[in-house]
Formats: sequence, structure tokens, C-alpha cells
Amino acid sequence: MPDRLSLPDIHLVQLKRADRVVWIAIGASAGAVLIASTLGPFQMEWLSFWKPALVAGLLVLMSWFYATIRRDAALADALVSAAQVVAFAAVGAPLSYVAASAAFPLWDSEFAVLDQRLGFDWMAWLAAMNAAPLLHRILAGAYASFAVQTTAVVLVLAAAGHALRLRIFMLSFVLTTLLTIGVSAFMPAQGVWGHLHLSAVDSPAIVPMTRDLPLPVFFGLRDGTFRHLVAEGAEGIISFPSLHAALGLLFLLALWPVRYVGWIAVLLNVAMIAATPVDGSHYFSDVAAGLAIALLSWVTMQRALTASGRMETARALYSRAF
Repeated sequence: MPDRLSLPDIHLVQLKRADRVVWIAIGASAGAVLIASTLGPFQMEWLSFWKPALVAGLLVLMSWFYATIRRDAALADALVSAAQVVAFAAVGAPLSYVAASAAFPLWDSEFAVLDQRLGFDWMAWLAAMNAAPLLHRILAGAYASFAVQTTAVVLVLAAAGHALRLRIFMLSFVLTTLLTIGVSAFMPAQGVWGHLHLSAVDSPAIVPMTRDLPLPVFFGLRDGTFRHLVAEGAEGIISFPSLHAALGLLFLLALWPVRYVGWIAVLLNVAMIAATPVDGSHYFSDVAAGLAIALLSWVTMQRALTASGRMETARALYSRAF
């Protein structure tokens, strides 16, 4: 048995290490949710977890099969990353509920003032969308592609052979989400629709995707009247930073170098980000913060994986030379 790894072996070790970090983050998030339900006032709705757990387990099993038996690296990569997306979504949603229950003072007034100081007029943007319902439907369609795009990015990167970029995306996806949840705990906001007491009367020509839909759950978590932790069917309750905007940028960055797909990703995700204020009830400062967190996460993970790869390669070449 050789005692020195080849360069392809080093690349494989790097990918497996990245996968392991993602699984550790998923496990830690699950642990935090379990602790909150065991020691805190929360009640786990276990039936909402069985489908994600089953799907993730089957995907992991299939990934193992194609990694060891049928030897299809691209398919194995796609399956394990898809399993991670399903598993992380199942624990990330209840984790955001736990964060919201901290019930720190709302920041809506501060975010509204910040928007004004930055020159953003939210009501003018709503009026523009209401005056162009066809444009709004296009943007709303892009906004609704959030879940589909997450899966599509995994499949496209794996099929195109961008194994390392797929890991950068997965690590950035997890880091961005955890940072967003953490910030939202200390800087919560109900969103523009609730803060300004807007309703369908204020935009009769359009039907935004979210509007004030999550507010009963959000305020129930804050005042203690809602204490259910769910995976399937969870509401998106984070206003600041905007996770939709953050992941839109991550989707764009991940797919940009893929031939024939890059420009489609740009157009789709610019549209999704543009839809975020009205359809997600977000302040423009929410969007800016989400984009900043996403960019920081991507650059950090890209540099970390690239640097570790260079170090492992240099170490292997040095050991061969001596």
C-alpha cells in the first residue's frame, strides 16, 4: 500500500473534509434544536421531521452506493449534497424559531430610517410594482424559485464536474444561513408590511408572495403563545438580514462559471433579489445585509478550500521530491 497520496487522492480528501464540516454543522444545529426542546418551553412536532429524515437518509445511502459500488463520482456528489440540503433545511427552520423566541426589541424603525438615509423609498417601489403587475409576476416567479434553485445548483454543479465549487456552495449556504439566523436573533424585525400596517388595499393590482403571512408565528414565538418546532411547513420569519437575497447571490456566484447556465442564473437571481423587498416584506437594508453576509461567506469558504488544497498539493509534491 503506498504511503503517499496522489494528487487526485488529495483532491478527494479535500472534498470529503468539506462534506464532513457540513455534516458537523447540521449535527450541531440539530443538537441546539433538541436542547431547546428538552430544556426549554418548546415542543418538537416529530411528525414534521420524518419525511426530511427519510429523504436525507435515502439520499445518503444512494450516494454511498454510487461512491463505492457503481463509481459515479458526479452522481454521488449530487446525492450527498442534496441530502445535506434536505437535512439542513429541516434543522435550520426550527433553529430560526428558537432564535426568534429570544424576543429582543424590534428594529423596524431603525431599518426604515436607514432605508431613508440611503435614499431608498419602499413605498415608491411598491407603487412601481403595483403599476406594472406583469413585471411583478415575473419577479414573484423568480422569488418563488428559491427552493427549486437550491436543488438545481447542486445538480448542475455536480453534473458539470465542479466538485470543489459544489463544496464551496454548500459551506457558504450553511454559513450564510447560520449567520443570518444568529443576526436575526439580536436584530429582529417584523418586516415592512406589518410595520407600516399595509394590506391588499395598498397594492390592489398585485398579490405579493409573503406580505404579512408569517407574522402570527413570529409574534407567537416572541410572546410565548407559539412554541412548536417544525421542519416541514415552517414559516420564513427572518426579516433582517434577508436570506432570500443572500442565497440569490450564492446561487449566482455558484453557477456563474457553468457554460450556458451562468447568464440564466444571473438574470433569475437578479430578478429574485429585486422581488425581495415587496414579496418578502424586506427593508432595502435587509437586502443589503443579506448580500454582504453571502459575499463574506462565499469569499471565506472559497479562500479556505483553495488554500487548503494548495497546502495539501505542496505537501504532496514536497514528499515526492524528498
